[in-house]
This record gives sequence, structure tokens and C-alpha cells, in this order.
Amino acid sequence: MKLIPAEIIKKKRQGQEHSLEELRAWIDGFVSGQVPDYQMAAWLMAVYFQGMGKEEISFLTQVMRDSGRVLNFSHLGAFCVDKHSTGGVGDKTSLMLTPLVGLFGLKVPMIAGRGLGHTGGTLDKLESIPGFRTNLSLEEFQKQIETLGYAIIGQTAEICPADRKLYALRDVTGTVESLPLICGSIMSKKLAEGLNSLVLDVKFGSGAFMKSQEEAQSLAQLLKTTGERQGVKVTTLLTDTNQPLGRFIGNALEVKECLDILDGRTFTPSAPSKQVDFDYYQPTRELTLQLASHMLHLGGKADSPEVGYSMAQKALESGQAAQAFSALCQAQGGDLARFRGEEMSPRPFAEVRAPQAGRLESMDCEQVGWASLLLGAGRLSHTDKIIPCAGIEVNCRLGEVYQKGDPLFYLYGDSSSQKACGEVEARLLNSLAWDKDQ
Repeated sequence: MKLIPAEIIKKKRQGQEHSLEELRAWIDGFVSGQVPDYQMAAWLMAVYFQGMGKEEISFLTQVMRDSGRVLNFSHLGAFCVDKHSTGGVGDKTSLMLTPLVGLFGLKVPMIAGRGLGHTGGTLDKLESIPGFRTNLSLEEFQKQIETLGYAIIGQTAEICPADRKLYALRDVTGTVESLPLICGSIMSKKLAEGLNSLVLDVKFGSGAFMKSQEEAQSLAQLLKTTGERQGVKVTTLLTDTNQPLGRFIGNALEVKECLDILDGRTFTPSAPSKQVDFDYYQPTRELTLQLASHMLHLGGKADSPEVGYSMAQKALESGQAAQAFSALCQAQGGDLARFRGEEMSPRPFAEVRAPQAGRLESMDCEQVGWASLLLGAGRLSHTDKIIPCAGIEVNCRLGEVYQKGDPLFYLYGDSSSQKACGEVEARLLNSLAWDKDQ
């Protein structure tokens, strides 16, 4: 069809739906440079206000997927399954989940991301392991899936170039928070992996991009419908992020938490800690097992999620999952022995104490995420370099009673991290709300 950009923009501005042919011409034109940024920005804003129909979103996802290479592992004769999280503070489940599920003969071709906003990224966490390569070529990626069965890499230039260009423009035009555009971005990349099934961890709460459970439910349903329209089996889980997941926030710190869980270790505080009847590793362990249970069920390895949970739990407790993670590191160049060594064992340089006595009622988890970035655990601009050892150890949980002076957080990092200590402490304390009557 002859592409007339003004017609496409006007049609969406008026709330009309695009055909597959129109969207293909429009997106292909943008990728090739025929459609300039200013016209695409106008269309994105029209989508932001007018929305898109379910079929239209499916069309958009399809043409974004087809803007680059689409992988195909059907010749391997095994199910391809993956997981995607919409992002939460301290969410490190992908590191354990990928090798855990790969143990059972399912192919797990995970294309993961870097930190986004106040949330950390799987690639940044893995790269805190000395030598770990997340920049495998697609040929290396495919070979590892064929031999080992699982791999974790970043998005390459060949995968969904439309999404890379669109997201960069959305980020600077105030159109990130659009459900159709979020759905197209997430699902196009996942569908390009050549999946048979997908488990989606859709997060809500103060630490998530979707603040309410209703918003998360709407996005989950949209993602599920879009995937199923493209022939992929999809299961969604809604998970609460009103406090960080697990004990640690930060790249090397989160890898350490995963290694402890894989090795069957219980948590040992880095410094004197308030004694509460709570296993700080349990939320990370439990969510990993829940996600694995659905991946095994969708992949045909378990008759039900309950059976899948039992299978995953046994693999974790037996040490098989730890061996599978070691195999992942070995395949992608990661030096686990060096990571476990004394030189890579971070120690806290400061602690943040309770300013008063009371029950901890709520936590603005997003602010805790930003605090970790200020220490160097993420990027505040695209030119920033991550400090692998930087981050926060969370020593408080909602609903617990604390006395004035009790340590709530421990701060980690290098000398540059320490320069931000005052601002980080203020941000962390301001994120907390107390019931002083307790």
C-alpha cells in the first residue's frame, strides 16, 4: 500500500482501528527511516489517548516481531518456554528460573533486559559475575539452546528493531504508560524467541510500573490475549511489589542471594539484625518455584502446576538447580569461583536506623529502588557505569514493630557510592510510613 503518514496519524487521532496492512507499512516505514520521528511521535500520542482494539494490538505486535529475525527451534523437537516480568525492585528470579526449568528438557531461550527506571535488569545482575557474557550473537545463542538447552542474552540488533526505535521515542514523548504500546513492546520480543509458551509475572504496587492491582490485571489480560492470538500458550501471575523481593537490591548482592538459595543456605545477616521469625530469602525462593511450576505445566512436563512445583522444589533442594546455574555460567564465560571469592564479597559501609518506634505500615518501594540507583546499582542516565557491588540490604518488613535505632537498611558500594549516603538515607527514611501507636 502507498503510505501516507498524515492519514495514519489522523485515523488513529479519530479513534479508528488500523488494519494489519496499514500497521505493517507504518512500522516498516519507521524502521527504514521513511517515517520521521516527529510523525511517529504524533501517532504514539494518538494511541496513548485513543487506545487500540485487541485485534489491532495483535497486529501491532506481529509487525513489530516481524521487523527483525524470528527464531525457530522447532527442529529440536522440544517445547520452548520463557518467563517475563514487568519489573520489580529486587526481582532476581530469572537467574535461577532459567536453568531450573531447563533441567527438565524444556528449551528456555531467554532474551532479557537491563535496568529500567527504578528497577534492576537481569543482564546487569549476570554481568556482575566476572566474565559472564550476555552479548552472545544469535548464532552462539542458538547453538547454546541446542546443546545446553537454556541461555540468557540481551536483545540483539537483529531482534525487533522496531521496538528499540519505538521505545526510545516513547521514553522522550511521555507515551511509555500506554497499555497497547507496553503490550506490543513486551510481546514482540518474546514472540521473536520462537516460543511455544510463556509465563508472565505482572507486578503491581509501589515498586511496580502498574501501581494498582486493577491496572496489572488489565495488562495481564491484554498480554495473554495477544500471545494466544499469535499461537502461544500464556499464563499470568499477579505479584505484589509493595516491598522489595527478598533481602537484597543490587547486582552482585542479588546474585549472592540466588547462590545462597541454590546452595540451600539460610540467610546470615551482614551485621547485627533485629531477630524476627521470617526467612528473608523465602519470597524469592517461593516466587521462583511458582513461576517454574507454571512453566513446567505449560511445557507438558507436569500434569498440573502443583506437580510442577513439587518437581522444581526437588530440583532446588537436591542441588541440581545449582549445578544447572553453574553450567549456565560456564557456557557464557562466568567465573563463579572468583565471584564467590573474598575479593567479590561486598560489605556494608553504612546502616540506616529507625528514627522512631512503631509498626512499619507501608513502604514506597519505588523510592527504595531509586535509592539503590543513587548508590550506583543502576543507571540514572544511559552513560552511567554500574557499580556491581552497590546496593541495599533490606532489614525490615511491613507489619513488623521496630524500636528507635533498630537497623532497617544496610548500604553497599564503593567510594563513589558513599558520597550519596546522605541522600540515600533521606530517601529511604522518607519512603517509610509508621503506626506510632504500636
